[in-house]
Amino acid sequence: MPMRKIILLTGFEPFNQETINPSWEAVRALQGWSEGDFIVHARQLPCVFGQANKVLHHAVEELQPCMVIAVGQAGGRPDISVERIAINIDDAPIADNVQRLIVDQPVVYGAPAAYFSTLPIKAIVQALREAGLPASVSQSAGTFVCNHVFYGLMHQARDWGTTMRAGFIHIPYLPQQAAAHPGSASMRLDDMVEGLRIAIRTTLAHTVDVRESGGVTH
Repeated sequence: MPMRKIILLTGFEPFNQETINPSWEAVRALQGWSEGDFIVHARQLPCVFGQANKVLHHAVEELQPCMVIAVGQAGGRPDISVERIAINIDDAPIADNVQRLIVDQPVVYGAPAAYFSTLPIKAIVQALREAGLPASVSQSAGTFVCNHVFYGLMHQARDWGTTMRAGFIHIPYLPQQAAAHPGSASMRLDDMVEGLRIAIRTTLAHTVDVRESGGVTH
């Protein structure tokens, strides 16, 4: 029996005084999900500069996935944001979970200024919208640990050549989080999970992205 392709999903532990992180809740709901010739493995990342990328890189080395989608919380955003670009800078607006506040340091010294996602980002957004889920292409993953991981992932993917497709998706607050942040948008966990399923299926179905205008700078 041929071996199944492995898809790695990562989510973060809670941070910034939150008790839950929707990225981990959505990702861990898909642990072991299989369809066709693939199976999903989920890993939690610490919300800590440096350590998050060490955990991620170890998981990639261990699992040798064909696809990696890192997922993060973007409280305040109203939709599933499929990130276009990771930039080589850490510039924390808040401290990470070991109380480090890193300002104006590169994620990887001597590495390129930026990397583009290798996911079919516009096809994913199109498929999400067709499924009735709010979604957009995002032009900025910020400069906190989410972008740190996104950049670290793409830097590692470069070393793997073209075989591993990789990128980052931000998701909104869960309703119980938004209740503590009046005016903030939220999304049901079931919809987030379905959104990730759609992102995986769409990536497997598209070797080339669709061409249409779109993108939001948050």
